[in-house]
Amino acid sequence: MAAVRMLKLPEVLTEINMSRAAFYRMRARGQAPRLIKLPNGELRVRRADLDDWLNGFEAA
Repeated sequence: MAAVRMLKLPEVLTEINMSRAAFYRMRARGQAPRLIKLPNGELRVRRADLDDWLNGFEAA
């Protein structure tokens, strides 16, 4: 079974070239990739979820 790659929020923001504030605005509108909150309070995004989200823009 392949390991699930989890990205830290700063890694995601760097990859998509977006500020944290803009990301959270998109998230509030339901237009951002799903965030996973770990028990320690840190946020992660699954690599596959980010890829699917980005691919959605190509199709549009």
